[in-house]
Amino acid sequence: MDTTSARSTPGARRLAKMPLRKVAGIEVPVAASFAVRFFGLAHLDHEQAGPGLLIPRCRSVHTFGMRFDLDVWFLDREGAPLVIRRAVPPRRLLWCPAASAVLEVVPGGESSGSGT
Repeated sequence: MDTTSARSTPGARRLAKMPLRKVAGIEVPVAASFAVRFFGLAHLDHEQAGPGLLIPRCRSVHTFGMRFDLDVWFLDREGAPLVIRRAVPPRRLLWCPAASAVLEVVPGGESSGSGT
């Protein structure tokens, strides 16, 4: 996982100053604050969410408040996928005890055709 500089994500102020990291071939903001870890991509429109969000030191996520389905990738310490759950609808809880991080991916983005 490569760390890059922070950049603005249109329409999502809480993600605007987060550092970026390249994971599974896509560049996503890293949830580096409590608010971003707690809210994630909830309450954002599909266009505002960008390509997704990486949540380090995480084994479980919820999709309460989501306005669209979400792909959820549970990652190991090296950033390799352990479990990928596609098109998870709102109001769900997901977990993977072996995960070290979670990558929330907005479907239809850069990774949608990935075979990973």
